[in-house]
Amino acid sequence: MRPLWLILLLALGVTLVGLGPARAEFDDGAPRNPRYLLMDSQGHSIDESTFAGRFQLITFGYTFCPDVCPTTLSEVAQILEILGEGADQLQPVFITVDPERDTPEVVGRYTAFFDKRIVGLTGSPALVARVADNYRVRYQQVREPGAAAAEYSVDHSAGLFLLGPSGEYLTRFAYGTPVPVVVRRLKAYFDAARYR
Repeated sequence: MRPLWLILLLALGVTLVGLGPARAEFDDGAPRNPRYLLMDSQGHSIDESTFAGRFQLITFGYTFCPDVCPTTLSEVAQILEILGEGADQLQPVFITVDPERDTPEVVGRYTAFFDKRIVGLTGSPALVARVADNYRVRYQQVREPGAAAAEYSVDHSAGLFLLGPSGEYLTRFAYGTPVPVVVRRLKAYFDAARYR
């Protein structure tokens, strides 16, 4: 078993000689406000304190997304499977950036397709914009010339944000970070929290 000081250093991404470099893609260092207040598929108000005591793995996207979002949610499902019983320590959250089309029911069906443990959240355009701003997530509707009003895609930031058991922002995993690497980092955070 690794000593506590090593677990903490690895969780913080510190580079140690002989243990390999800390990967720069984990955290861009930008300060973030981890607060959110949105609605789940059952119409319940959900905020960052709803899952107190568990880590939260948050991603932003939309249900009409052709590639990035289904890939990310498939990876989140893999992470949960690999963690096994350890997945009880983690609450995955999908926040839509397309509230006009992504109703609570639509988001709920979409996330359940990948794994029923993933909570899908939506809200008014103003609330979604506020949460995206808190997390420094950019998104913008893109329409082809002549397309109908409801026919558009959404360009958006990708990646996974990790909150700690008290709702504090911990780090960001860049889009494309390999699943085994994310799992290894999550386990280090879980271990560090256990020894606090």
